[in-house]
Amino acid sequence: MKSRYILLVEDNPDDVKLTIKAFERSRLANLVEVARDGVEAIDFLYGEGKHASRDVSHLPAVVLLDLKMPRMDGLEVLRRIRADERTKLLPVVVLTSSLEDKDRVESYRLGTNSYVRKPVDFHEFVDAAQQLGLYWAVLNEPAE
Repeated sequence: MKSRYILLVEDNPDDVKLTIKAFERSRLANLVEVARDGVEAIDFLYGEGKHASRDVSHLPAVVLLDLKMPRMDGLEVLRRIRADERTKLLPVVVLTSSLEDKDRVESYRLGTNSYVRKPVDFHEFVDAAQQLGLYWAVLNEPAE
């Protein structure tokens, strides 16, 4: 069965609200799980910590991953996702405000499926998030 939910890994509460608002416009808002940092994302994916009772066989359709986060940054999350047999094919889209070329290059080296810079403009951000959600949760055909 195709997973239909999105794991949003984002520590900025304003960006979380904007992304969910965009998903609401596409009727995807009820399909979003939010992890507030990298440690919470890993716990969610592998059923650890407060997510120990979660059915880990039900993976998200896509992980939208910020890079600059406390406790564990997005690059480390991506490294762990790609290193684990259970999640190595899981689609991951880096969604970041980073303008550093080294972050983009390292993200692709570690296996991101896409690298998207967050638009600064509110309407552009909402539009970008809406398009990402629709593509990855509805249109994309997963490997598994």
